[in-house]
Amino acid sequence: MFVYVGEDKIIPKARRADVAFHAQRALAELSFDTFKSCKAQEISVPASLQMTLPHDYVNYTKLSWVDSAGIKHPIYPTNATSNPFSILQNDAGEYTFVSTGNLVTSGDFTSLSGWSYSENFPSNSWSSTFSTVGNFTKYYKKVILDFVSLESGELVFNVHSGGSSDGKGGRAFAAWQKIDTSNLNAMDLKASAASAAQQHNASNILICDFGTVRVGITTTNPGVGWLTPNPGISTDVQPIPTSANYSGYQAKGGTPNEVPEHYDLDYLEWKNGDSSQKELENIDVSAYNEVWVYVQSISGWKYPHAGTPLITGTNGGLDPITPEASANNTPQQNTVDFIEINEDGASISLSPVNEDGNSTAWNNYKSNASSENQDDYQDDTYWPMNGSRYGLDPQYANVNGSFYIDCVSGKIHFSSNIAGKTVILDYISDSLGTNEEMQVHKFAEEAMYKWISHAVMAGRINIPEYQVNRFKKERFAAIRTAKLRLSNIKLEEITQIMRGKSKQIKH
Repeated sequence: MFVYVGEDKIIPKARRADVAFHAQRALAELSFDTFKSCKAQEISVPASLQMTLPHDYVNYTKLSWVDSAGIKHPIYPTNATSNPFSILQNDAGEYTFVSTGNLVTSGDFTSLSGWSYSENFPSNSWSSTFSTVGNFTKYYKKVILDFVSLESGELVFNVHSGGSSDGKGGRAFAAWQKIDTSNLNAMDLKASAASAAQQHNASNILICDFGTVRVGITTTNPGVGWLTPNPGISTDVQPIPTSANYSGYQAKGGTPNEVPEHYDLDYLEWKNGDSSQKELENIDVSAYNEVWVYVQSISGWKYPHAGTPLITGTNGGLDPITPEASANNTPQQNTVDFIEINEDGASISLSPVNEDGNSTAWNNYKSNASSENQDDYQDDTYWPMNGSRYGLDPQYANVNGSFYIDCVSGKIHFSSNIAGKTVILDYISDSLGTNEEMQVHKFAEEAMYKWISHAVMAGRINIPEYQVNRFKKERFAAIRTAKLRLSNIKLEEITQIMRGKSKQIKH
């Protein structure tokens, strides 16, 4: 700015921001083959056999591991494998697509992070344990079940009979999560779930009606609830009332988790063994800053005596549930595989086979001893038939290990024999890693000035072409001079290396 910009100078006026931008561009470009910009870092290779490239990485000069004496052992690159994007396919070989930018936290249910849900509740499961009350023999056993849990990446609702002397059987549970819609006008909901089928006892009498799963959007926080006085639903998980009327909930002690009308925007539903993926498009949320994705799970366990306790004897009733029948002791299970909410019209992308992004090629490579890392001419890989081979290919004669760079993920992948070793990466930096690294050798100072001057003038209008070409030539000459001055060629070192060339090698 002081020497090249101002009145009566080649550049009458320039903004400091422009000069700073072109200076950093010059640093990045000249660092590759002009400046002395080599850096190094070392790590202990973890079990993943991966090393993240530095953010100022341009190219590597050497990769090596260090022994106990501090001596480097070079690791050579391999071109025989890679880590391609592994596409998830269905049984017909068709590609599986997923929407990008899922607004639901832990929508794949690898964890319950971000979710609130109904608390676990004691269940009365019939067994051979019984007690006599008055003239009746009543089967009764209290069992604690994980009603809301995770199993193999699914949200699972396990429910057994909830009946006791009050005569109430099935239960309804829920899970919910708040979604920020302050910047959305419409969104799409996609979910995959499975509802349980009906259950019968040994006499083929219906003891548990079909399960129901609903996934939808509500504008009311389910953790606060809809009832007045408000019991909420996070702690007050009640049996399904005998009446489906909303007005009867307080009188009958029911739960809001059974009411589909609470989905005031829209919902998806699965019933009686239905297992599928469903979706809703263009749900209007323009009037709301927040909504809740709300999951209802309903399990309709019944008593043989409607509205009365399960008893033996006549009394116009049916026989009790037989404890020995395994079907009678199995909880009804509703599951949700995944839930996705995306901005309406959001792009879709191919789904990877593995969540960690690892391909089959990389998993196989890191789990086996690489055939490239050989030091024996008579091994199973390169000498399968005695006398029929003439040794291994010299390019694979490397016992130190091998690596390749995955440019998409920005990681170095090592062979299995590098695990646990200390690895050093010598690489060329773009000199923009930190402010302290933005240094220019005095021999290259003029090259920087010429680069910035040419860039500033070339980006302007009404600059004579001869002036632009003049600074272009001066820039080229200044860079060439800087390269020569900064070259690190030592005659003595070359002589020392060339001495070994006089040795005769017999063939």
